[in-house]
Amino acid sequence: MTPAPTFPPDAATLDGLAARLRDADWAVLTLSADDPLLRAAGAEARELAEAGHLRPAATGRSDDRRFAGLRGDSTLWLDDPACGSAAAALLAALDGLRGELNRRLLLGLDSVEAHFAHYPPGAGYARHRDRFRSDDARVLSLVVYLNPDWPDDAGGALRLHLTEGPLDIAPRLGTIAIFLSESVEHEVLAADRPRFSVAAWFRQRPRGG
Repeated sequence: MTPAPTFPPDAATLDGLAARLRDADWAVLTLSADDPLLRAAGAEARELAEAGHLRPAATGRSDDRRFAGLRGDSTLWLDDPACGSAAAALLAALDGLRGELNRRLLLGLDSVEAHFAHYPPGAGYARHRDRFRSDDARVLSLVVYLNPDWPDDAGGALRLHLTEGPLDIAPRLGTIAIFLSESVEHEVLAADRPRFSVAAWFRQRPRGG
């Protein structure tokens, strides 16, 4: 049996990932559940949540920001001073993935932003797109799951609303979902236990820049 890839993935895995994104606007990358970087990031996310560093998330930007109704997670950006070495290493790995995908897809991906997300039991995120009406910087959205030994019946799936119908992706450690920020609507379903992930966006250069 071929071993599952680790993060960041090798060239052959990246080629397949880029081809899938080119053909379908979304892809799922399944890494080893023993990946040391993802396990360290998961442990750090839980420690930060327990210490109270994650804060209730808002939707929208500037005057349109809202803190209730659409989503129930708490977040902390990976470049926040409260984060440690695992967050820094994961952010660097995501930036490397950005560069590799940009070379294959030529999407003008210029930077990455990412945060830890913690959904308590019963919390979710209503159906939405990740690109703001007033800001087209986000091109690719990624969700990196940090939940070891996630049961099939625990809920908490990421639901992609695709042309062919909805697709549910379980939030198991080692699973990475990637999709076009502009076109793929998605939501986070409620779970019966705490759920941790990293949400990331590969961004293009500012308009006119």
